[in-house]
Amino acid sequence: MSSNYNKGFRSVYKLTAHVVLVTKYRKKAISEKILLRLKEIFTETLIKWECDLVEFNGESDHVHLLIDYKPDISLSKLIANLKTVSSRLIRRDFPELASKYFDNKPYFWTGTYFVTSCGGVTVSQLKKYVETQKTPQE
Repeated sequence: MSSNYNKGFRSVYKLTAHVVLVTKYRKKAISEKILLRLKEIFTETLIKWECDLVEFNGESDHVHLLIDYKPDISLSKLIANLKTVSSRLIRRDFPELASKYFDNKPYFWTGTYFVTSCGGVTVSQLKKYVETQKTPQE
């Protein structure tokens, strides 16, 4: 087995998710400075969840996170926490955003998000592997 798998008490796993978060009203509120701060916030928050930020980048109205997470973590709760913490801290650190982009409302992210699972193989490769397993003989 590859050494890049994680080990739990009763599991061996490699769970990676691609998450996209979009600013409220798709406003172009993310500058280079804010993007760097978001990376810090996401990294610190994920460490508290015992997860890893594998890759991070974004544009002026959205960010992409590639996250390694544990099987006992609810991905929806993790993403909700990432959005809540980052929104609160970004609004605290950059108070001018509210008046400039969000009509002085306590917004940063839209209510929705995109998430997809990522793996080291394609679905067709995995399907073929499962199909070629030897059937037990009686």
